[in-house]
Parts: sequence; structure tokens; C-alpha cells
Amino acid sequence: MEGRHEFLCGVVEGFYGRPWSMEQRKVLFQWMQMWSLNTYLYGPKDDLKHRLLWREVYSAEEEAQLKALVSEAESRGLTFVYALSPGQDIVFSSSCDLTLLKRKLRQVSDLGCQAFALLFDDIDHSMCQSDTEAFSSFAHAQVTVANEIFRFLGEPPVFLFCPTEYCSSLCTPSVSKSPYLLTIGEDLLPGISVIWTGNKVISRELSPESLAEVQSVLRRPPLIWDNLHANDYDSRRVFLGPFKGRPPGLRAHLRGLLLNPNCEFEANFIPLHTLGSWYKGKEEGKGDEEAYSVDRALSAALQDWMKELSLPLQPGRQVRPTDLKPSTLSVKSKSSDSSDNQHGAQPKCPITSSQSTGALASDEIPADPFMSHDLKAGENQVFRSFSHEKTSRRGLCSGRVPLSESQVRLLVGLYYLPHEHGPHAQNLLQDLTWLKGNCHCVSVNGNGKKVAPQKVEEWRECAGRFLAACDDVALLHSAVVNSINRAVLYDLYPYIWDLRNTLLVAKAFICWLGEEDKGRILSEGSPLGSWKNCFHWCGASSGAELHGVEAEPWVFKGGLSGEVQMLLPVGTSSELFSHPPPLFPTSRLYNIRPFQQKDKVELYRMVRQLYQRGKGSQDAAISHPDFIGDRCLGASLALCPEYSLVLEDELGVCGCAVGILDVRSFAKRCQATWLPAMRDKYPSRPHGASGHTATKEPLLYFHEEQDYPDSLLYHFPSQLRLEALPELVDCSVSRSLLTTLLTALKANGSQGVFCEVQPTDGLRMEFLTKLGFLEILRGEARPREGVVLGRLL
Repeated sequence: MEGRHEFLCGVVEGFYGRPWSMEQRKVLFQWMQMWSLNTYLYGPKDDLKHRLLWREVYSAEEEAQLKALVSEAESRGLTFVYALSPGQDIVFSSSCDLTLLKRKLRQVSDLGCQAFALLFDDIDHSMCQSDTEAFSSFAHAQVTVANEIFRFLGEPPVFLFCPTEYCSSLCTPSVSKSPYLLTIGEDLLPGISVIWTGNKVISRELSPESLAEVQSVLRRPPLIWDNLHANDYDSRRVFLGPFKGRPPGLRAHLRGLLLNPNCEFEANFIPLHTLGSWYKGKEEGKGDEEAYSVDRALSAALQDWMKELSLPLQPGRQVRPTDLKPSTLSVKSKSSDSSDNQHGAQPKCPITSSQSTGALASDEIPADPFMSHDLKAGENQVFRSFSHEKTSRRGLCSGRVPLSESQVRLLVGLYYLPHEHGPHAQNLLQDLTWLKGNCHCVSVNGNGKKVAPQKVEEWRECAGRFLAACDDVALLHSAVVNSINRAVLYDLYPYIWDLRNTLLVAKAFICWLGEEDKGRILSEGSPLGSWKNCFHWCGASSGAELHGVEAEPWVFKGGLSGEVQMLLPVGTSSELFSHPPPLFPTSRLYNIRPFQQKDKVELYRMVRQLYQRGKGSQDAAISHPDFIGDRCLGASLALCPEYSLVLEDELGVCGCAVGILDVRSFAKRCQATWLPAMRDKYPSRPHGASGHTATKEPLLYFHEEQDYPDSLLYHFPSQLRLEALPELVDCSVSRSLLTTLLTALKANGSQGVFCEVQPTDGLRMEFLTKLGFLEILRGEARPREGVVLGRLL
């Protein structure tokens, strides 16, 4: 099968982050065989013996696994290319390093591998003194070693070389004038193929014209290392869309094309399926347009993926139909972000945790000898989280069903390609952009201008479409959590969860802006609301518009979630949006909405319940059913209900956030109206309680002066309070609730907000600290509360 002129088309496992498991690669080989792909390149950046410890040979156990993998690829008609990345610390002039390099590759060759690659990407151009003395240039040093290894291995038919300047944007000063590339083209032996990624590290499109220049410089057709679906540079993005932007006619100008896909194995079904369609179309000798249609390929891939999604696979792929005959697969996580940029850039944060208490039978966790004991232990917690079914009010919902076709299409459209959103995502962003740009239509007085009723109605119609789109994503999130295919859930849940939470904030903010007859935006003349100074977010462009389509995708991070985030007033505060997903996924639907007077009874009942839980028993002095509600929420709900938000789920109210935009003016109003009413309602010496200090103490709350120092209010003019039932499995909805309130306060000009916390309430302190709050006063502002935390907006 292997020939010097055969077009190599397949997969490169070359991302940063945890490598795929041995069993996942076997399933990959099955897919590749079904879809007529022919080449697999092994080069995961975080395999220590591939890159960091490249000098070390494999142990006997590792040898056996690698040999089995090579044999598996060969049995399915695939070319297995073993890649090594010695560039970080190799001394090119060292005979010792050259001997170690030969020893390592000879070991792999003896296992049956007949195709190799040397990768010198993402490394420093500088050389040590001995190399500087031995070689005329960095390129000369690399070429000398590559040629030596190529001859040592017997000039194999497939031998790939990845240059340090592997795309047009990395060439100095340009492709045609790069001394580095000119040396590579002139001195590298003609039997060695050169890897190239296109105009960019992640190229939006590839065309024969764009490749002609580099082909001329390299004196050979390049092999494309395609990062179109690589997602290791952004922990909030995954790409489920089709192979696109590469016309089949490119094959005449290339040695091959290998797709470097998503880190998440299960996310690559459609990308690889459509790559197979691209490759097979040209194999059948058809014209470009007839050979490959993106829409037709995507539809075919979606139909096949629907069948895959209907399989009852657990994390680890323990159950598969007999016709595919795969072994069980173990799952993976991602390592933390790094600043390295490799053919697709940086790794991601893991979603594991060591705090799970769920139970899982030992036979549910597949063994993987490539996974360390500690990593296994951490991932087992995630296995437990997906198998943990609770029956409490806030617990997980049972009943697993396959995703519908419309839901799968929505899922793909939300996570399409690095340079392009799917239709649903495009419409969602367009509506939100229009709503923010025209929110003066529903301001307090139209920003000082009379707004035509038709314009108001147009705004509300657009808001209705946007809210419906957010609801679709919330339902999709629930469907993914309840899906029968848990392997796909494991890989995709962090992304759909993140988008659900971001849209939960955006939806609540739009609801708050457009609440009927209650214009939320202050007018230009308001002392706090300043359209020009505080509403810069209404005129800001989206990330794609700011950076242009030629920018690398990692310039603006976050994908659809990130773009929605940046359209909000607090969009630059990443700590409010970027957090690891919960340990226990829940399919429960949540909603955040403006407070209504009918909510008061339920909110009062909730805070009273929380108080009694904290105290352990009911205090006789506060037996009045309204006391805790009046103390915690009453003034805010009565005097500034416009900054009061309610969190609810399918069973009712489960949280609230109340805010005060201007504490100084609020305090005056409170002294004038609210406190006198409360002092009448709760006299400081209740009947029968005379002489008992413990009884009188709570009631004195409404009889004391409540002043805040000017030093606090100067920087933090606003105040908030957050309450939520502790049964919430997904605490992220509390974060979304608080973020929505901060968004509303920022939209009307607040530059900072503070809240008061009991010093013994460690969980609340930790929660707020993670959202950017810092301790600014202890005991000075209000001694009975103890600690004041604040953050700037």
C-alpha cells in the first residue's frame, strides 16, 4: 500500500493535551478504514517520550502496546507514521544526541513501523555555541540531522519533516525570501516530504494559488498538517463542523493532507467522516464541485453520527455493536493552558475533581496502562459524576434518550468551525448585537428622544427570537445530559454547559432590559447613567469584526460563548464566565428573571428557611414570619425592585439576587420611609421580652444607624446580596445569577459593588473571591456582619 507517490490522507494526533488512549486509537483506525483514509501520524505533544523525553527508549510494556498499535493500523490498510520532536533541546552537532535519536527510531522500526517524521515546530530558533560553530544556520543544522536519519532508516517511502517556519505567517521576512525555507528546499533530500499548515497556523482556506509559492521554495509539494478542527488553544471551543475550505483539486499540488482534530475523541466523528468524503470524491475521478459538496458530506455524516449517538456507550466506550467490534475506550482530560503554540496551540483545563462522593462499580472503569494511578483516580471521580443519579429536588434527572436530529444539527451549528458559526449561532449573535445597539428604545425615556412605537415593537420581537434561541440551547443542554451516549456527553458536556450558562446571563439581561413598561436603562441626564461613558458596550464590535477574518482563531478566545460574553457590559471580566463544569451534571432547566411582587412570599419563605438551617433552631425573638425576609430583602424589594432578580427551576424559586445601584440615595430613602415602618412593625422591646438581651438583639437591627464610610462608597457605590438554596447541584447557576445582577448594575453606570459576609461563612467567601471580590473592610462598615467584600466593574 505504501508508495512514494501515494497521496497521504488521514489523521495526525498532534495536539497539546492528554493523548488518546490505545483503545481510542483502535476505534479511530476502524473509522478511517470505513471512510477510506489511509494515514495516521502519531505525534501527541504531551506524550513525554515523543517530545520532552525523546531520548528515552520505550519500556517492554510500552513496546508491546506500540507494536500492537502498528499492527492494528497495518491490518486495516493504514500507514502508521511515527513522529519524534527532539527540537526543544537537541544539540545538532552532538554525536551522542544523534546516536540516541537513531536508537529511538531503530527501536520503533524494529516494532514494524516503516514511516517516520521529524518535527521541529514550536521551538526557539537559537542554537547553542557548539551548533553555531558547526553549522551555518539553524536550517542547516536541522537539514543535516534529518538527512542523516533518513539515510539511517534506509530512505523509507514516507519520511516527513516539519520545519520551524511551517506556515506563511511564521516566515521571515516572507515565504519566497525566507533564508530558512530556502535552505530547507535546497538541502533537504528529495525523498523527504515537508509539512506545511498554509497561510496561517489555522488556515481558513487552502488554494492551489496559496500553495504555489511554498511549493516553489521547497522544491517539492508540501504535506498539509491541517489544524482546521484543532481546539487545543481554547478551553471553551470545540469544532464539530465539516471539512471545508479545501477544494479536492488541491491533491494535485500536495504530497498529502492530515487533519489534526479536536482533543476530545468523540468530537471528531463529523470532521473525519467529511474528510473521508473529500478524499473519496476525488479518488473517483469527479470534478471538484461534483467530487465534494460540503452540504452533502455534512448531511451524510450527520445521519451516521445519529446512529452513533443512539448507542448506549458509557464513558470509556464499554458498549458497542458487534459489527464494529471495538475494545473499551478510556477517556481523557486536558492539561492546563500553556503559552506554547503548536499547529493548533495550547492545551486545556481538566474537568476532573477530587471531591466526588458518588459510587461506581469497579468494572465500570476501563483500565488504561498509559494512564497514571493519580490521573485514573481523578478521572474516576468524573465517571462517578456521570453515573450518579439523585432523586432530591435539585438532583439529576434520569431517563436517557438519544438526541433528536434537530438537536444534533443545533449542536453542530453552535460549535461549527474556528472561522465560522453555524446558522443558529449566527442568528443568535446578530439578534443580540442588534438588541444591545438599540436598547435605548426601551430605556427610561428613550435616551431623551421619543421612540416610535414601531421601533419598540421591533425591539421586543427581536428580543423574543433571542430568548427563544437561548431556550433552545438550554433544552439542548438538558438533552445532552440525558443522552444515552455517555461517551459523547463526557467529551462535549463542558462546552454545552459553558454556553448554557453564558446564554442564561444574556437572556436574563435582555429580559431585564425589556421588561414591559419598566425601562431599565437610565437616561442621559441621570447622575449615574451616562450613555456615552457607560454604554461603550453598545457600540463595540464583535471579536471577529475587531480582529478580522485573517487573525488566528486564538486571538479572540471563547467561540460563541466568548462572543456573547463580550456583547455584555461585564464581558471583559473573564472570571465571571470561565469556570470548570460541575462534578454532577444536571439536566434541570433554570431561568433568571426580574423580580415580580408575587415572588415576595416565596423569597421570604426561602430566606427564613436558610436562616433556620444556619441557626439550627427557631429564635423566639424572630418568630414573626416576615422578620428575616424584611431584614435581608425587604428594603431592596420595596425601594429598588428593578435590581432584584429571581432564580427558578422547574419546581419553583430557588434563589435571588438583590442590588442597590446607589447606596447613598438608597440609605436616605430607607431612613425616610422603610425604617420607620419597620420600627413600628418590630418594636425594640417586644411584649414579654423585657430584660432579655438575647431576645432584644435581633430586633435592634431596624433601630440602629446603618452608615457606610465614604471611602467605601467612593469606589463601590453599589451593593448586592445573593441567596440560593444549598440543594443546587450546579452552583454555576448562582454565579450566573450574580453575574446578571452585576451586568445590570454596570449597564447603568456602577463602577463598583460590595457585599457583606459573615466571617464564619467560608463557602460564601470562597464563592465571591473566585468571582473577583476582595476583602476591603473588616468590622469597620457594619460590625455585626463583619466582612465587606468588593469588586470593581
